[in-house]
Amino acid sequence: MSYSAFFYGTLLHPAILRRVIGHEGAQLEICPAILLEHTRHKIRNADYPAVIPYTRSSALFQSTGQNDLAAEDRTVRGTFVQGLNDRDISLLDLFEGDEYTRESVSVHPLGPLAPLSTTPSPGSRSAGSPPGAETAADAYVVPPTAPALPPLDTIPPALPAQTYIYAGPLTGLSPELWSYEDFVSENAWKWVGRGDRDGYYAEVDRRREMEGKTLQTAVVSASDSGSGPGSSSGVEGTAVATSVAEVVA
Repeated sequence: MSYSAFFYGTLLHPAILRRVIGHEGAQLEICPAILLEHTRHKIRNADYPAVIPYTRSSALFQSTGQNDLAAEDRTVRGTFVQGLNDRDISLLDLFEGDEYTRESVSVHPLGPLAPLSTTPSPGSRSAGSPPGAETAADAYVVPPTAPALPPLDTIPPALPAQTYIYAGPLTGLSPELWSYEDFVSENAWKWVGRGDRDGYYAEVDRRREMEGKTLQTAVVSASDSGSGPGSSSGVEGTAVATSVAEVVA
């Protein structure tokens, strides 16, 4: 069976995606894409994001006194990947772990599909290819600065895809939006140079060894939770203390 997926975090970068699925992805195609009516947030004590439907995150914003978001803010930019097989999906499920659930969504492509094989990692330029070719290819799916978002009424029709939605409590998330521009800027170090990627690859491998057990939660009483991290703050009605493993997602 063939699958399509939408990635919005670490797996935005082809090098990390290849590491997770364990092959070069010769059959895969990729393009920039956007998911509507969802928001991206930082997970507390982690450097990777969570995405949840706006129908759920609106409670998070309301708990901090924020008004309804504009339509363009209720969007998540990432990549659309087509051609994943059953084994790829199994490995992705294992990588994401029980901190996320895989769900069906509709995403809008922001450019034409390109073979994943044309997006080599930085420094892996093949013999005969012009200087800068690998940088240009990577920049198509992970641009160093995000291009302006086109008007939402002009984007191409949606395509079906699978994506990983945060399954933990809202108390585990920062209420501020984590924009695509800020995410790419703050995580650029992970995608520059082999030395940096080797350390990150080790985290991918360590997460695989955890067999998907990445989220631990313990319910505590409201009187114990206080008003700091882990407090319910009126969100979802139950105070939950969350301990997230220091791993990559």
